[in-house]
Amino acid sequence: MKLTRRLTLAAFAGALALGTAMPAFSADLIAIITPAHDNPFFKAEAVGAEAKAKELGYEALVMTHDDDANKQSEVIDTAIGRGAKAIILDNAGADATVAAVKKAKDAGIPSFLIDREINATGVAAAQIVSNNYQGAQLGAQEFVKQMGEKGNYVELVGKESDTNAGIRSQGYHDVIDDYPDLKLVAKQSANWSQTEAYAKMETILQANPDIKGVISGNDTMAMGAIAALQAAGRKDVIVVGFDGSNDVRDSIKAGGIKATVLQPAYAQAQMAVQQADAYIKNKTTPKEEKQLMDCVLITAANADKLETFALKN
Repeated sequence: MKLTRRLTLAAFAGALALGTAMPAFSADLIAIITPAHDNPFFKAEAVGAEAKAKELGYEALVMTHDDDANKQSEVIDTAIGRGAKAIILDNAGADATVAAVKKAKDAGIPSFLIDREINATGVAAAQIVSNNYQGAQLGAQEFVKQMGEKGNYVELVGKESDTNAGIRSQGYHDVIDDYPDLKLVAKQSANWSQTEAYAKMETILQANPDIKGVISGNDTMAMGAIAALQAAGRKDVIVVGFDGSNDVRDSIKAGGIKATVLQPAYAQAQMAVQQADAYIKNKTTPKEEKQLMDCVLITAANADKLETFALKN
């Protein structure tokens, strides 16, 4: 699905500066639904959205679906039952979510999606996502550089039902595959999980002791991979992640993980709330449903500026 609008972090900062609307009545409710908060990326989304909602005068109902489409349907039912004016949603599956978002729309409640797309248009009021392909290419270019353009490597892929997992993998390979001396020896899904990535990395390392690098679909899996590598005494393996978490920032600064790609979770969630606010007050919808926010490469050179999925000035 083609995404037609691109927003840089600078452009978003400018948008935030364009005045603040009058506060809503305290009875107005915005539901904020994300995957589980044990992943710091999703927690940052929820915290950012809740802070902006309260700043604009709304009550915030924060819920999680744990990447379970059935639970997602239940919490959306809760939002509908509570009379939410809008739903901010990081969804539980590109296909499985369509019916749930349509159910909310039919109840008169617009959904503003963040981070992950769904496989339908005209159902959500907005889909605000990171430019995952652009970000993956940034990460892959740094990976190639760190690898010296040669060596055996492993790819850890995210949850297969998540569109982002496939887009990031494609972005990686559209760069890395141009280097014939870089050889993919294992590609496995660790479902965005640190624990699963640790276990998968242990097994992969036993079968492929000569690996030189690991490129990961997110930071949580990268943290699992680096932990398994360090436990095996393999501090020589290049690891690159994707998200821009504080944990990976600290690993980069300590000489562990070599790079990650920042996607602005906090800013993205706040932008969704602002668009929901405009809809609630004035029935204003975004000019484009699909909106992209560019990603930023994080290395040892700029890791000090990274804080909670945002770059400090």
